[in-house]
Amino acid sequence: MFHRLGRLGLLAALTALLATVLAGQTAGARKTPAPGRTVLYAAVGGELMQYDLDPDSGTLTKRGSVTVPATIQEGWPHPSRKYLYIAWSDNRSQHGVSAFRIDPASGALALDGKPALLAWRPIFISTDIDGTHLIEAYNNPSGMTVHGILPDGSIGAGIQQGSLDFGIYGHQVRVDPSDRTVILVTRGNGPTATKPEDPGAIKIFSYKNGVLTNRLTIAPGGGFGYQVRHLDFHPSGKWVFVTLERQNQIHVYRRMADGTLSGSPLFVKDTVTEPAKDPGRQAVASIHVHPNGRFLYAANRATGTMEFEGKQVFAGGENTIAVFSINQETGEPTLIQSVDTQGFVPRTFTLDSNGRFLVVANQSPQAVKGETDVTVVPASLALFRVRDDGKLDFIRKYDVETNASRSLFWARFISLP
Repeated sequence: MFHRLGRLGLLAALTALLATVLAGQTAGARKTPAPGRTVLYAAVGGELMQYDLDPDSGTLTKRGSVTVPATIQEGWPHPSRKYLYIAWSDNRSQHGVSAFRIDPASGALALDGKPALLAWRPIFISTDIDGTHLIEAYNNPSGMTVHGILPDGSIGAGIQQGSLDFGIYGHQVRVDPSDRTVILVTRGNGPTATKPEDPGAIKIFSYKNGVLTNRLTIAPGGGFGYQVRHLDFHPSGKWVFVTLERQNQIHVYRRMADGTLSGSPLFVKDTVTEPAKDPGRQAVASIHVHPNGRFLYAANRATGTMEFEGKQVFAGGENTIAVFSINQETGEPTLIQSVDTQGFVPRTFTLDSNGRFLVVANQSPQAVKGETDVTVVPASLALFRVRDDGKLDFIRKYDVETNASRSLFWARFISLP
């Protein structure tokens, strides 16, 4: 082609070709990294760190962090995955929720409007299904509040509520997939040497346009011996799985068409492989259903210590992820694996949206007695690959620096839009 062009024509053609190549390189650079990838957000104190997941190499790479005014309690993404809401508290006088915009290419976070200031510690938060409201749950006093979400993702005004029964020690709030009910899991409190047990319950509220009304209470045995902590929904819509903290159990409830639950559990399963010797120091925490609905995961925490050479060292117990297969006809879970988390106090863990990877946030460092000395195992993010049969293979862990006032309290995978 070029031999038919004059000198000026050849120069123009080469210039146009070069511009096309450069434009393609620039466009390619803008597309890197590609949208749709997965990032991990993990909280230590008031710092929220971002890690990129490389699914091919099975690695996490830290990219940066943002901070909020006090210790991060929980986070929840907007259904669009364009915004992330972070609850924080100093457990005294500073409490709030901050909204962040999520950069769709990098996952970097930027503040979105002013934080919503709250009266109490927000122990858990969730959006409703259509992403128009943010719901905050409190443990002391037990309760909930609701704020509107503005079109730009920032947090709007609070929604006035009527007289509501919030039980004792709210611990998690989830919105039913129908968007017609809200479930508050109230843990109660275990007995102490000076105080009797406070009963736990599952409190179900009717929900419409940000307004809650009392609907139903589930509290087998009056809620005694029923320290419910967290729940998750099966993707089929048939069942809800609930952890009982001190009892180290999972209860399976039938999910009803109106967004409520069956009055009693269909199945009760232990999460630990051996009965806890000290039930106050062995406690199940978070629970997640695999995206394909075939498997269930629950975190077991052991926190008991004993004195050795003047130091408090680990006294034994299970810091594990319990893996269950789920019967697709009945919803019954069957324990198929109990895998060490490679650390201590796995308060939270998270699965990526494809169910290929699981990360455990081992909350705290722990001194461990060896054959000849005492070593300290640091807090960490432990990365596992999820096999086709639901079982977990440990890949590697990433130590995280913590101290007495900064623990590894929360983590979550989010797929970028």
